[in-house]
Amino acid sequence: MAAERLRYDVFVAELGGDGPLVDHVGHRERDRFDPYATHFLLRDLSQVHDRQVVGVYRVMTQEAACAAGGFYCDGEFDLTPLRESGQNLLELGRSCLHPDYRGGPGLMHLWAAIAAFVAGRDITLLFGVASFHGTDVNLFAGALSLLHQRHLAPPPLRVVPRGPNALRMDQIAADHIDRVAAMRETPALIKAYLRLGGVVGDGAYVDHAFNTTDICLILPTAAVGAFQRSTLEKMQQHG
Repeated sequence: MAAERLRYDVFVAELGGDGPLVDHVGHRERDRFDPYATHFLLRDLSQVHDRQVVGVYRVMTQEAACAAGGFYCDGEFDLTPLRESGQNLLELGRSCLHPDYRGGPGLMHLWAAIAAFVAGRDITLLFGVASFHGTDVNLFAGALSLLHQRHLAPPPLRVVPRGPNALRMDQIAADHIDRVAAMRETPALIKAYLRLGGVVGDGAYVDHAFNTTDICLILPTAAVGAFQRSTLEKMQQHG
């Protein structure tokens, strides 16, 4: 419930998202996968009780997805390449931080917790939806095109979007992309995944209800282990 309240503040009140199970009276952003998922909560214990949870992440193991009838991403992308890869999968999603905690160590703490979770479960591949805010592709056509050009997943892992909301990412020819502007258009979380070695599926999905344009990011857990070691070193340096 605490995770869903913070998600409401960010995804609904701040970014204009909605969905069939969103509780506008109780201020909770929720969906049918929440009861099956594992929820990571970042707490600031110096705050009063209703402000303690300042960051969240949701993860779904393959076993949890089986119980839920699929992964969240299944509603937007054809995950057949990932399932047929023979790798042990973990879906990441619903990541957000309170505005006062963005740009600091909050995301590092959440990722360190996820890395520890992964290490104990023989998970070899992470994936999940990452979003651009809004559904007007003209606002981030350069960023999508740059992702397609430079960060496309290898063919064996190249998932594609489903249905009429599918969108090509190569909106702009490679020699016409303003790379500096494209990086400015790219959300911080996506850039963080890319720095870890993440790659993207071939195509985006326009989620009108949630007011986002989504890509599928794929990340080997070997990169997460390296990130965990780097994160722990940074945390020790900063106390």
